[in-house]
Amino acid sequence: MCEKKGFCPIDDDMKTEIYPLLRQADVVVAATPIFFYNTTAQLKALIDRTQTLWARKYRLNLTDPNRKWRKGFVLAVGATRGKNLFEGLHLTAKYFFDAVGASYDGSLTYWQIEKPGDMAAHPGVEQDIQTAVTNLISPLLSRKIIIFVDQTGSCAAPMAWAWTQFLAGDRVEAQYAAVQPVDQFEPAMMTAMHEKGIDMEFRSPVGLKVSEFIRQPERVIVLGETVSGVPSEWNSLVETWNMPQVDETDPRQVELLRDDIEEKVNDLIQRL
Repeated sequence: MCEKKGFCPIDDDMKTEIYPLLRQADVVVAATPIFFYNTTAQLKALIDRTQTLWARKYRLNLTDPNRKWRKGFVLAVGATRGKNLFEGLHLTAKYFFDAVGASYDGSLTYWQIEKPGDMAAHPGVEQDIQTAVTNLISPLLSRKIIIFVDQTGSCAAPMAWAWTQFLAGDRVEAQYAAVQPVDQFEPAMMTAMHEKGIDMEFRSPVGLKVSEFIRQPERVIVLGETVSGVPSEWNSLVETWNMPQVDETDPRQVELLRDDIEEKVNDLIQRL
Protein backbone atom coordinates (compact mmCIF):
# COMPACT_ATOMS: atom_id res chain seq x y z
CA MET A 1 0.00 0.00 0.00
CA CYS A 2 2.67 2.55 0.94
CA GLU A 3 4.62 1.95 -2.28
CA LYS A 4 1.51 2.29 -4.46
CA LYS A 5 -0.40 5.01 -2.62
CA GLY A 6 2.19 6.66 -0.37
CA PHE A 7 0.18 5.96 2.77
CA CYS A 8 0.47 3.38 5.53
CA PRO A 9 -2.73 1.28 5.88
CA ILE A 10 -2.19 0.94 9.64
CA ASP A 11 -4.34 3.62 11.26
CA ASP A 12 -2.42 4.66 14.37
CA ASP A 13 -0.33 7.48 15.81
CA MET A 14 2.30 7.23 13.06
CA LYS A 15 -0.15 9.00 10.74
CA THR A 16 -1.47 11.56 13.21
CA GLU A 17 1.68 12.27 15.25
CA ILE A 18 4.97 10.71 14.16
CA TYR A 19 4.95 11.45 10.42
CA PRO A 20 3.94 15.10 11.05
CA LEU A 21 6.69 15.47 13.68
CA LEU A 22 9.31 14.07 11.31
CA ARG A 23 8.12 16.51 8.64
CA GLN A 24 8.29 19.48 11.04
CA ALA A 25 11.74 18.65 12.41
CA ASP A 26 14.88 20.51 11.35
CA VAL A 27 17.00 17.94 13.18
CA VAL A 28 16.16 14.28 13.84
CA VAL A 29 18.20 12.58 16.58
CA ALA A 30 18.02 8.81 16.95
CA ALA A 31 19.12 7.70 20.43
CA THR A 32 19.49 4.03 21.41
CA PRO A 33 21.49 1.47 23.32
CA ILE A 34 22.90 -1.33 21.19
CA PHE A 35 21.00 -4.63 21.30
CA PHE A 36 22.51 -7.37 19.12
CA TYR A 37 24.52 -4.83 17.10
CA ASN A 38 21.60 -2.58 16.25
CA THR A 39 18.83 -0.40 17.65
CA THR A 40 16.22 -1.42 20.17
CA ALA A 41 13.11 -3.12 18.82
CA GLN A 42 11.02 -0.08 19.73
CA LEU A 43 13.09 2.33 17.65
CA LYS A 44 13.40 -0.20 14.81
CA ALA A 45 9.61 -0.47 14.65
CA LEU A 46 9.38 3.28 14.05
CA ILE A 47 12.20 3.15 11.49
CA ASP A 48 10.45 0.38 9.57
CA ARG A 49 7.25 2.42 9.39
CA THR A 50 9.10 5.25 7.62
CA GLN A 51 8.97 3.09 4.51
CA THR A 52 5.91 5.25 3.75
CA LEU A 53 8.09 8.37 3.53
CA TRP A 54 10.70 6.49 1.47
CA ALA A 55 7.99 5.42 -0.98
CA ARG A 56 6.67 8.95 -1.37
CA LYS A 57 10.15 10.07 -2.44
CA TYR A 58 11.39 7.11 -4.47
CA ARG A 59 8.17 5.60 -5.82
CA LEU A 60 5.90 8.64 -6.20
CA ASN A 61 8.74 11.13 -6.89
CA LEU A 62 7.53 13.63 -4.28
CA THR A 63 10.04 15.71 -2.34
CA ASP A 64 9.45 17.13 1.12
CA PRO A 65 10.32 20.87 1.01
CA ASN A 66 12.66 20.47 3.99
CA ARG A 67 14.49 17.45 2.61
CA LYS A 68 17.63 19.24 1.41
CA TRP A 69 18.14 21.02 4.73
CA ARG A 70 17.08 18.54 7.46
CA LYS A 71 19.87 16.99 9.53
CA GLY A 72 20.13 13.58 11.18
CA PHE A 73 22.29 12.54 14.12
CA VAL A 74 22.80 9.37 16.21
CA LEU A 75 23.49 8.92 19.92
CA ALA A 76 24.31 5.36 21.04
CA VAL A 77 26.00 3.37 23.77
CA GLY A 78 27.00 -0.29 23.86
CA ALA A 79 28.28 -2.68 26.52
CA THR A 80 31.15 -4.39 24.68
CA ARG A 81 34.41 -3.18 23.18
CA GLY A 82 34.10 -4.85 19.75
CA LYS A 83 35.26 -2.65 16.89
CA ASN A 84 32.12 -3.46 14.85
CA LEU A 85 29.71 -2.70 17.68
CA PHE A 86 28.06 0.25 15.92
CA GLU A 87 28.41 -0.83 12.28
CA GLY A 88 24.88 -2.25 12.03
CA LEU A 89 23.45 0.89 13.61
CA HIS A 90 25.27 3.18 11.18
CA LEU A 91 23.85 1.31 8.19
CA THR A 92 20.34 1.40 9.63
CA ALA A 93 20.65 5.10 10.48
CA LYS A 94 21.94 5.95 7.00
CA TYR A 95 18.82 4.56 5.33
CA PHE A 96 16.46 5.77 8.06
CA PHE A 97 17.60 9.35 7.61
CA ASP A 98 17.36 9.02 3.85
CA ALA A 99 13.78 7.78 4.21
CA VAL A 100 12.71 10.70 6.42
CA GLY A 101 14.54 13.23 4.25
CA ALA A 102 17.62 14.08 6.29
CA SER A 103 21.37 14.01 5.77
CA TYR A 104 23.38 11.81 8.13
CA ASP A 105 25.42 14.51 9.86
CA GLY A 106 27.25 12.47 12.47
CA SER A 107 27.06 10.43 15.63
CA LEU A 108 28.33 10.09 19.16
CA THR A 109 28.90 6.44 20.09
CA TYR A 110 30.46 5.09 23.26
CA TRP A 111 31.78 1.61 24.03
CA GLN A 112 31.68 -0.30 27.37
CA ILE A 113 28.64 1.48 28.80
CA GLU A 114 26.56 -1.03 30.73
CA LYS A 115 25.82 0.27 34.22
CA PRO A 116 25.45 3.58 36.09
CA GLY A 117 28.77 5.41 36.32
CA ASP A 118 30.33 3.87 33.21
CA MET A 119 30.20 7.21 31.36
CA ALA A 120 32.87 8.47 33.79
CA ALA A 121 35.35 6.63 31.58
CA HIS A 122 34.52 9.17 28.86
CA PRO A 123 35.32 12.52 30.53
CA GLY A 124 35.06 14.37 27.22
CA VAL A 125 31.40 13.47 26.63
CA GLU A 126 30.02 16.88 27.63
CA GLN A 127 32.36 18.64 25.22
CA ASP A 128 31.50 16.08 22.53
CA ILE A 129 27.82 16.93 22.96
CA GLN A 130 28.42 20.68 22.99
CA THR A 131 30.42 20.48 19.78
CA ALA A 132 27.82 18.30 18.08
CA VAL A 133 24.94 20.58 19.06
CA THR A 134 26.81 23.67 17.89
CA ASN A 135 27.59 22.10 14.52
CA LEU A 136 23.98 21.01 14.04
CA ILE A 137 22.21 24.14 15.22
CA SER A 138 24.43 27.09 14.28
CA PRO A 139 23.62 26.99 10.53
CA LEU A 140 19.90 26.83 11.35
CA LEU A 141 20.00 29.84 13.68
CA SER A 142 21.64 31.99 11.01
CA ARG A 143 18.62 31.67 8.70
CA LYS A 144 16.17 34.53 8.25
CA ILE A 145 12.66 33.81 9.48
CA ILE A 146 9.80 34.59 7.11
CA ILE A 147 6.18 33.87 8.01
CA PHE A 148 3.51 33.59 5.34
CA VAL A 149 0.02 34.44 6.55
CA ASP A 150 -3.39 33.99 4.97
CA GLN A 151 -6.91 33.77 6.32
CA THR A 152 -7.55 30.02 6.52
CA GLY A 153 -4.16 28.35 6.01
CA SER A 154 -5.54 25.88 3.50
CA CYS A 155 -3.97 27.06 0.25
CA ALA A 156 -1.89 30.19 -0.44
CA ALA A 157 0.32 30.41 2.68
CA PRO A 158 1.35 26.72 2.66
CA MET A 159 2.24 26.98 -1.04
CA ALA A 160 4.39 30.07 -0.40
CA TRP A 161 6.05 28.32 2.53
CA ALA A 162 6.77 25.21 0.46
CA TRP A 163 8.29 27.09 -2.46
CA THR A 164 10.48 29.20 -0.16
CA GLN A 165 11.66 26.26 1.91
CA PHE A 166 12.28 24.13 -1.18
CA LEU A 167 14.25 26.81 -3.04
CA ALA A 168 16.08 28.61 -0.23
CA GLY A 169 15.85 26.56 2.96
CA ASP A 170 19.57 26.98 3.58
CA ARG A 171 19.06 30.75 3.98
CA VAL A 172 15.45 31.04 5.09
CA GLU A 173 13.38 29.40 7.79
CA ALA A 174 9.95 29.76 6.25
CA GLN A 175 6.77 29.20 8.23
CA TYR A 176 3.08 29.49 7.49
CA ALA A 177 0.14 30.50 9.66
CA ALA A 178 -3.53 31.39 9.39
CA VAL A 179 -5.68 33.99 11.10
CA GLN A 180 -8.64 31.58 11.15
CA PRO A 181 -7.20 28.12 10.44
CA VAL A 182 -9.37 25.38 9.04
CA ASP A 183 -8.83 21.69 9.76
CA GLN A 184 -6.97 20.62 6.61
CA PHE A 185 -5.34 21.71 3.38
CA GLU A 186 -7.43 22.02 0.25
CA PRO A 187 -7.03 18.83 -1.85
CA ALA A 188 -6.68 20.96 -5.01
CA MET A 189 -3.70 22.75 -3.48
CA MET A 190 -1.99 19.48 -2.52
CA THR A 191 -2.55 18.06 -6.00
CA ALA A 192 -1.21 21.23 -7.64
CA MET A 193 1.99 21.07 -5.58
CA HIS A 194 2.35 17.33 -6.16
CA GLU A 195 2.29 18.04 -9.89
CA LYS A 196 5.49 20.05 -9.27
CA GLY A 197 7.00 17.19 -7.27
CA ILE A 198 6.56 18.91 -3.89
CA ASP A 199 5.09 16.79 -1.10
CA MET A 200 2.57 18.56 1.17
CA GLU A 201 1.35 15.47 3.00
CA PHE A 202 1.44 15.06 6.80
CA ARG A 203 1.00 18.79 7.40
CA SER A 204 -2.02 20.91 8.25
CA PRO A 205 -3.06 24.55 8.76
CA VAL A 206 -1.50 26.32 11.75
CA GLY A 207 -2.97 29.15 13.80
CA LEU A 208 -1.24 32.50 14.12
CA LYS A 209 0.01 32.85 17.71
CA VAL A 210 2.89 35.23 18.29
CA SER A 211 3.81 33.48 21.56
CA GLU A 212 4.64 30.26 19.69
CA PHE A 213 7.36 31.89 17.57
CA ILE A 214 10.56 31.63 19.58
CA ARG A 215 12.55 33.96 17.33
CA GLN A 216 11.43 37.27 15.87
CA PRO A 217 10.62 37.01 12.15
CA GLU A 218 12.42 39.29 9.75
CA ARG A 219 9.36 39.56 7.54
CA VAL A 220 5.67 38.69 7.76
CA ILE A 221 4.17 38.28 4.30
CA VAL A 222 0.41 38.60 4.11
CA LEU A 223 -1.05 36.88 1.07
CA GLY A 224 -3.94 39.04 -0.02
CA GLU A 225 -5.22 42.50 0.83
CA THR A 226 -8.40 41.03 2.32
CA VAL A 227 -6.52 39.12 5.05
CA SER A 228 -7.15 40.71 8.43
CA GLY A 229 -6.13 39.93 11.98
CA VAL A 230 -2.33 40.00 11.84
CA PRO A 231 -1.04 40.81 15.36
CA SER A 232 -0.19 44.47 15.87
CA GLU A 233 3.28 43.53 17.19
CA TRP A 234 4.19 42.61 13.63
CA ASN A 235 2.82 45.67 11.82
CA SER A 236 6.28 47.01 11.04
CA LEU A 237 7.32 43.65 9.56
CA VAL A 238 4.37 43.18 7.22
CA GLU A 239 4.73 42.98 3.45
CA THR A 240 1.46 42.44 1.60
CA TRP A 241 1.28 40.50 -1.64
CA ASN A 242 -1.56 41.29 -4.00
CA MET A 243 -3.14 37.91 -4.68
CA PRO A 244 -5.97 37.05 -7.08
CA GLN A 245 -9.22 35.84 -5.57
CA VAL A 246 -9.59 32.19 -6.51
CA ASP A 247 -11.91 29.30 -5.88
CA GLU A 248 -9.58 27.09 -3.85
CA THR A 249 -11.55 23.99 -4.85
CA ASP A 250 -11.02 24.64 -8.58
CA PRO A 251 -7.88 22.79 -9.77
CA ARG A 252 -7.15 25.13 -12.68
CA GLN A 253 -7.47 28.30 -10.59
CA VAL A 254 -5.24 26.79 -7.90
CA GLU A 255 -2.60 25.85 -10.50
CA LEU A 256 -2.50 29.45 -11.69
CA LEU A 257 -2.22 30.63 -8.07
CA ARG A 258 0.61 28.15 -7.49
CA ASP A 259 2.57 29.52 -10.46
CA ASP A 260 1.95 33.12 -9.38
CA ILE A 261 3.22 32.35 -5.88
CA GLU A 262 6.30 30.57 -7.25
CA GLU A 263 7.15 33.69 -9.25
CA LYS A 264 6.69 35.93 -6.22
CA VAL A 265 8.81 33.65 -4.06
CA ASN A 266 11.65 33.70 -6.59
CA ASP A 267 11.53 37.49 -6.54
CA LEU A 268 11.53 37.46 -2.73
CA ILE A 269 14.60 35.20 -2.61
CA GLN A 270 16.50 37.56 -4.90
CA ARG A 271 15.68 40.46 -2.56
CA LEU A 272 16.89 38.76 0.61
